[in-house]
Amino acid sequence: MPTSAEVTAILSTELADGELARCVAGGDELAFEVLMRKHNRRLYRVARAVLRDDAEAEDALQLAYLRVFQSIGSYRGESRLSTWMTRIVVNESLMRMRKRRREGIVIPLESMTGGSDMATIEDIESSAELPDAAAMRGQTRLLIERHIDALPEAFRTVFVLRALEELSVEETAASLDIPEATVRTRFFRARGLLREALAREVDVATGDAFAFDGARCDRIVSTVLGRIHPPDTT
Repeated sequence: MPTSAEVTAILSTELADGELARCVAGGDELAFEVLMRKHNRRLYRVARAVLRDDAEAEDALQLAYLRVFQSIGSYRGESRLSTWMTRIVVNESLMRMRKRRREGIVIPLESMTGGSDMATIEDIESSAELPDAAAMRGQTRLLIERHIDALPEAFRTVFVLRALEELSVEETAASLDIPEATVRTRFFRARGLLREALAREVDVATGDAFAFDGARCDRIVSTVLGRIHPPDTT
């Protein structure tokens, strides 16, 4: 196994993907680890966008990486290596999803939103933040993740590549093997659906803002009545 220092050293040299691919094709496991670490976040997000489940996405990505390792010798550089790998991850994820549907497997809602690396929206809390601020950012992240998960599959994958990974229209189209016009349409529709869903959440939350019932109401009323009728100390 390569040491972390060796991996860091190679990562810092910014080897081109083509060179990494040649090394991996030659059986260089260190180069393969570097390749995985270099593309892990994007490819995980792609798998997560298709499958909407953290564990399933990890499994799909692992199998996809095995396919990459086994077939990278066939990579000829017609497209970017990241695009070639993304197609493999998408295909593996779609196969897994179809199998899951055939078997009637239902993914619990909590697995869609809890503990996600999403990494489908990266953990953005800073250790330097105050606890309240960190909690609010975490809740916002989970809210956005939940609504991204609720997007239709075709829109969701395009949105993740365009908005989260910031791929261009051309790169997204090549990664998903769809026309550029389709990417534009799906991304526009995904953003609209997401805005509508988040707006509804905000409307509901606004109605509940500064809630004034229950314990708070009882406490204030009791305090005021207590001051109007102070206890007899005589």
